[in-house]
Amino acid sequence: QLQLVESGGGLVQPGGSLRLSCAASGFTLDYYAIGWFRQAPGKEREAVSCISRSDSRTYYVDSVKGRFTISRDNDKNTVYLQMNSLKPEDTAVYYCAAGPNTYYKGLPYCNTEPGPYNYWGQGTQVTVSS
Repeated sequence: QLQLVESGGGLVQPGGSLRLSCAASGFTLDYYAIGWFRQAPGKEREAVSCISRSDSRTYYVDSVKGRFTISRDNDKNTVYLQMNSLKPEDTAVYYCAAGPNTYYKGLPYCNTEPGPYNYWGQGTQVTVSS
């Protein structure tokens, strides 16, 4: 069974850190673009970060640049999202997703829209509050 499982969410004070994990089973993440999306109540799902295969290209939404870092450990078949200096506006359910890469001039890029992603995790809640 092809599955993505997120973990690492929780309640943290403003300025704190969390590391989200996205572990795959039933398939290998190496060849996939991996995206982290989040959805807050009453808001649309937005792309937070993504990484293409071979770690060639990464993307961060402006609001998290300099605070979040996406990485992958192919040996563990896991992708991580390190979140530092968390703010209350980061509160949301975070989802990881795996999907095809987009190629431009022979280089792989990850998609920042949810549509192309085939596999989704169940989500993990991140709450930033004092």
